[in-house]
Amino acid sequence: MSKIKNATVLITGGANGIGKLMAERCLEQGAKNVVIWDINEPNLEKTVQEFKQKGFGNVSSYLVDVSDLADITWAAQEVLKEMGSIDVLFNNAGIVVGKHFQDHTHKEIDKTLSINVLAVMHITKFFLPAMLAQRQGHIINIASAAGLMPNPKMSVYVGSKYAVVGWSESLRIELEQQKSNVYVTTVTPGYIDTGMFDGVRMHPFIPILKPDFIVDKILEGVKNNATSVREPFMTKTVPILRGILPTKTFDFVAGKLFHVYDSMADFVGRPSKEAMPEKTKLLKNNSKL
Repeated sequence: MSKIKNATVLITGGANGIGKLMAERCLEQGAKNVVIWDINEPNLEKTVQEFKQKGFGNVSSYLVDVSDLADITWAAQEVLKEMGSIDVLFNNAGIVVGKHFQDHTHKEIDKTLSINVLAVMHITKFFLPAMLAQRQGHIINIASAAGLMPNPKMSVYVGSKYAVVGWSESLRIELEQQKSNVYVTTVTPGYIDTGMFDGVRMHPFIPILKPDFIVDKILEGVKNNATSVREPFMTKTVPILRGILPTKTFDFVAGKLFHVYDSMADFVGRPSKEAMPEKTKLLKNNSKL
């Protein structure tokens, strides 16, 4: 069983949403160090101050643009120099652009794939060697139920999460074959009530998840070395249904019966400036806070 107590934990996108909540839970459960990476400087400073006011002194924060390999490289080297290694890595940072594919800009496509896919791989690449050397570690990749099935008005996001699910599962099997004692958990939640998916509509049988609920499930999965965490319940049935139903039948079930394919019709999300801060500002402040 992987333990949070006395572990050094790194969380990307840790100044907001479930990332922030996971950081707080890890601190409450006795993590030795919690390292937070985030691109939003005001949120990062606010989060650190909140944690310090609650008596948590073992928090480090880095202003990092995970869409930029140079920024990841700098921050990873700083963390490894200061901490030696990371025991538990939460690849949590992610963005979504809720548009039909033809309405995406090339910049939005590149940004989504850079943050949701490439960053996850690059960050893991930096921290995995130390985990292998100490024969201990746990990597948690926050993918999405969107990585299990199609959905209109989020095609690029869906594509990015399909990539994360496939890579994460393959990495898990590699590490199991190597008997590395480094674990990988792939998390595929449905919509979470954090603001990222404001405006989505779901069938009552597929509830929008509360942050506390999914974070508790994720941490439970870490402690049990679970290969996957899928919530809500209907998400667990998706791979089975897609495997046994003809495509058009599955589309009827998902689209007509449960209205999943209409869930993004009224999508609003977070304001664009909050979701995707300007990179030029970040690079001027490339620092540990």
